[in-house]
Amino acid sequence: MSDRRLTSPSPGQPQTCRAAVFHRAGQPLSMEAFPRPSLLAGEALVRIRLCTICGSDLHTLKGLRIEPTPSILAHEVVGEIVELADPRPTDVEGQPLEIGDRVTWSVCVSCFECDRCRSGMPQKCRHLVKYGHSVAAGREALSGGLAEYILLRRGTTIARLPAELPDEVASPINCATSTIAAAYRMAGDVFDQRILIFGAGMLGLTAVALGKESGAKQLTICDVDPQRLELAKRFGATDTISVESIGSLESSFDVILECSGSPDAIETACRVGDVGARVILVGSVMESRPVQLDPTGIVRKWMSIVGVHNYAPVDLRSAIDFISRCHHKYPFAELVARTFDLSETNSAIEFSIQHRPIRVAVRPAAVGSTL
Repeated sequence: MSDRRLTSPSPGQPQTCRAAVFHRAGQPLSMEAFPRPSLLAGEALVRIRLCTICGSDLHTLKGLRIEPTPSILAHEVVGEIVELADPRPTDVEGQPLEIGDRVTWSVCVSCFECDRCRSGMPQKCRHLVKYGHSVAAGREALSGGLAEYILLRRGTTIARLPAELPDEVASPINCATSTIAAAYRMAGDVFDQRILIFGAGMLGLTAVALGKESGAKQLTICDVDPQRLELAKRFGATDTISVESIGSLESSFDVILECSGSPDAIETACRVGDVGARVILVGSVMESRPVQLDPTGIVRKWMSIVGVHNYAPVDLRSAIDFISRCHHKYPFAELVARTFDLSETNSAIEFSIQHRPIRVAVRPAAVGSTL
């Protein structure tokens, strides 16, 4: 057993920490102090190095997505373990974690005991808790990334990160990258296949790069923003198409990844799927109008439509492997437009809403950059 393991805070460590707290849509976040929690078996306390603001966070801040309040938002996080309970948690490979490990972790906390977990869907656990989506109250208040520390509960899949992987590149791994890894797992083998991707945000750009690495022969991406379409070429897109031109699209595709959440895109995806096509719905995480589909066409083409929401531990492992191998080949490091201090969180949010970058980051002032 490591002599670096702690079961209680060492002298001199802070007993409170700051967090930016969300109370109501349209209102600024408030900086508040929270007590350092005592740990239970299997838990870890992590000092946050960096978090990035996801599109779902912006939806909550705008009131387009309803979350319980008060809450500490943000779930795309990289941190360093500062305290471990006894018995200590293990990483995704089953190895005991250590003080000082730089880690990321699953968005979901799962029980791994209910029928859904036992059937291979821990991401849909009947007792699911999600980081960045919980009430900031009580012992488990520190549950989001816009803070100095976060409490990792028992049932969290935790993964060590390679030292050479910058925080800014690693932070989205446990959201967008893992979600796309799950989407490709459901799509099956895409080698030498034609892929169409809707949406050139973090999900879509990651999907292009992972499709390229998986041997797809054609990677077409559709978006409303011409600058994002140009950026997609640097991630491996072979073709780009604007939303205005999608109605005239006559090509057929083997795999369609819908990352935008647009009902129009879903309808088009089912129209342009070839025989045996797999349509993977990823972006529809908020209410939208009902879609109109041609069931006869779907039946005659033997098409399959699969929804992907959250992801399993195997997808987190795949995502880390992919980014570790390939982040130098694609401009992932450029996707974080600016980095703000935690005290500047409201400025970070305003910048995100006004300028629509792929990502902005928030970093507690005491943590140095890995870049």
